[in-house]
Amino acid sequence: MSVRILFLGPLGEIAPESEMQVDAPLDWKGLLGLCHADLAEALAEERVNVACRGKVLADKTQLLAQDGDEVALLPPVSGG
Repeated sequence: MSVRILFLGPLGEIAPESEMQVDAPLDWKGLLGLCHADLAEALAEERVNVACRGKVLADKTQLLAQDGDEVALLPPVSGG
């Protein structure tokens, strides 16, 4: 039983790997607990979004990923 976590964009540069597999279920507190302090701080920023099962969560702290789910951590988007 596992959850796949993807660290996209600049978050992939902060994370030790661009993706990882962790035990299910996975909630927001558990996700932050898996991360080193700098990465957890970056994920907690308001502009970082979390998608689970292909849908961006309105409130990332309500994350509850189950076996087989994919969680994508989306950095802030900038453009011009």
